[in-house]
Amino acid sequence: MKRVDDFRLKLGKHELVPIMIGGMGVDISTTELALEAARLGGVGHISDAMVPTISDRRYDTKFIKNKLKQYKFNVDNSDKSVVQFDLGMVEEATRLHVSRTMEAKRGPGLVFVNCMEKLTMNAPKETLRVRLRTAMDAGIEGITLAAGLHLGSFGLIEDHPRFRDVKLGIIVSSLRALQLFIKKTARTNRLPDYVVIEGPLAGGHLGFGMDWAQYDLATIVAEIQTWLWAEKLNIPLIPAGGIFTGSDAVAFLENGGAAVQVATRFTVAKECGLPPEVQQEYFKASEESIEVNQISPTGYPMRMLKGSPAIGNGIHPNCEAFGYILDSKGHCSYIDAYNREVAAHPGAKKVKVWDKTCLCTHMRNFDLWTCGHYTYRLKDTTRKNEDGSYQSLSAEHIFRDYQFSTDNRIALPD
Repeated sequence: MKRVDDFRLKLGKHELVPIMIGGMGVDISTTELALEAARLGGVGHISDAMVPTISDRRYDTKFIKNKLKQYKFNVDNSDKSVVQFDLGMVEEATRLHVSRTMEAKRGPGLVFVNCMEKLTMNAPKETLRVRLRTAMDAGIEGITLAAGLHLGSFGLIEDHPRFRDVKLGIIVSSLRALQLFIKKTARTNRLPDYVVIEGPLAGGHLGFGMDWAQYDLATIVAEIQTWLWAEKLNIPLIPAGGIFTGSDAVAFLENGGAAVQVATRFTVAKECGLPPEVQQEYFKASEESIEVNQISPTGYPMRMLKGSPAIGNGIHPNCEAFGYILDSKGHCSYIDAYNREVAAHPGAKKVKVWDKTCLCTHMRNFDLWTCGHYTYRLKDTTRKNEDGSYQSLSAEHIFRDYQFSTDNRIALPD
């Protein structure tokens, strides 16, 4: 019976263990987690979601404090069009995060950055250009384009000296999305080095509508694979979403997958950025406690734990401090929802907002517990302590279990 370790992911000159840890935002996929993946011979991601906030936490910068001070006059104004990120600040924060990570890298694997197009920051094109180019300047080995079609992203970096050196990939959830991307980027004479195909059981934002349950990852992978063969395009495909055991991974590798992307099981790793008390909520989750809802202001459905403190929390919009989801006109649908509830409950000290959430604030505070479909199985991957809590796991333990397990077995920690 084959194991994941019987296969290798080939990216240029690199031959890697075909395990990629997904880029979970706002420092859930931490530097430490990405470095462990690379040390063990796979691919790890850091995320550039809310990177000035990450920089403030990790490197003692004051980006958010200074931004709030600059725009404090606008806090009570529902029009956020004036609130802009200093692109020099975004550049410095990205450079710090990426360069410090790459300086610490050891081992034969690779470290990539996950870059979300939907993280608009009130200047979508300009902000995305800075984030992409600075990551390349700072030595990142690969960029995974996420949360959007990224039809213009290659064009933002095609004149960069590392454009044909850095590994560039994109996350898609359909053949149509990949076809659009390849068509729009054809003029750069550069294909993606890999394509992550994210299915409907993934965590966080989904590339589907609320009819997500009608789709199947294996079917989508096969459809894309058939099209690539017909077009004579040799692009490694990396299935993602719901791949919970090494045997799940082998099934995709035997059917032509170049690697698998996994994340859910690493949410409870010691190296993950989730606070220990939140990790315990993931361990305790039941299948019934997981839902896909539409509270994200991005417009994408999002999978999360029903007990997330962010759900129904009517916090005042913190765009002057954060403002990562503001579109090119300074708009976010949470602002509309919040103002509607304030108008409906005059004099109330606190309102409830159930249909949208302040994504920036709650992701920053680890109050929005996004998760994969199989989060309810995490309790079966560890041991229960005498006090009723669950034993945390090392990233190496989880990685090795994917790499060497057979028969859908999951190795428990010592």
